[in-house]
Amino acid sequence: MKTDFIFTSESITSGHPDKLCDQVSDAIVDHFLKQDPYSNIVAECAVASGVMFIAARYASMAKLDIPEVARNVVRGVGYPKQVFDADACTIMTSFLDQTATDYQRLDLEDMDDEEISRITAKNQVTVFGYACDQTPNLMPLPIWLAHRLALRLDSADLRETLSYVLPDGQTQVGIEFGQDKSSRVHSITLIASQAEVPATEATQMRDDLIEQVVIPVLKEAKIKLDDNAQIFVNPNGPVIGGGPTVHSGMTGRKTGVDSYGEYARHSGAALSGKGPMRIDRIGAYAARYAAKNIVAAKLAPECEVQLSYTVGVAEPVSVRVRTFGSGKVDDQAIAARVDNVFDFRVGAIVRDLELRRLPAKSSGGFEQLAVYGQMGREDLKVPWEKRDKAEELAG
Repeated sequence: MKTDFIFTSESITSGHPDKLCDQVSDAIVDHFLKQDPYSNIVAECAVASGVMFIAARYASMAKLDIPEVARNVVRGVGYPKQVFDADACTIMTSFLDQTATDYQRLDLEDMDDEEISRITAKNQVTVFGYACDQTPNLMPLPIWLAHRLALRLDSADLRETLSYVLPDGQTQVGIEFGQDKSSRVHSITLIASQAEVPATEATQMRDDLIEQVVIPVLKEAKIKLDDNAQIFVNPNGPVIGGGPTVHSGMTGRKTGVDSYGEYARHSGAALSGKGPMRIDRIGAYAARYAAKNIVAAKLAPECEVQLSYTVGVAEPVSVRVRTFGSGKVDDQAIAARVDNVFDFRVGAIVRDLELRRLPAKSSGGFEQLAVYGQMGREDLKVPWEKRDKAEELAG
């Protein structure tokens, strides 16, 4: 049977409206946790031309200044005022303060095992973690390369060199996988927004972005294009302005970008905008943590870890490991090792990965995860990307 195939994954820059909403939602989560690490917070955002809507439910002792948090995010993205003005845009809000009924100061670090078991999932969810040996950070090659291109397209250095490029951009990478496990770049697509005056000719923009984005990223990644590789730059013509003036945005619409570029399964639930007690977010981190350490232990070149949670239960009702026939030992044997090494109870995940303290320990907090992917972020040294369990798993 022919097994050659082409797989494409996309990434988007900080100025894409969906990613703007993810950043605002996670900045709100950080805002609460920095003031009160025991906060429970869920925040969602929607944006269109000149207007932003924010909904938040919280139980916290933190002081609220959510509209200003949102405006600061917009300022940081760097839209021209005619595209989206941080100071003049309308911000509508809907807040539900549940502090009086739902606030709990849970000191997880001081709890014994029985007390941790009393902290149960509030949502039912099945989450997936994935890892493979295609790239240095054990992520699939298409999304890994798409993120690197997006990061370069969105960089301050590029803006200084090509002043006409605006913050809203998209990248897509197609990788051809062969029967012998070889891979080659089939195609690269860049979509970049630009200032209307002066309008840069399409041929000039193509040459500029290939020279300033594609070539440097491929050189750093030590990837060479063959003569058959295709490069597309704004294939439908110029994108003038971009951002919320061109298309609307909403929190949680880019779950593939946040995880594995659709190369592997994910829960489908949004990650951004959810505090560290939400199992649909932290369970995805825990599953990635386990899968990555399985591959790092060289038990398999690729691995998927599935965790299923139900309401009112602390630990997953099922844990499944799949290595797609690549494992050096049986999948059930790997699952047994995972069960011995990792504690997937809700409270234990938050405690062991120190998720409540992430915004205070990191200058970017959860907001920094809202763009360029939430998995594979070794550059941010997030705790679920550690390989500290590999030796124990290897036995």
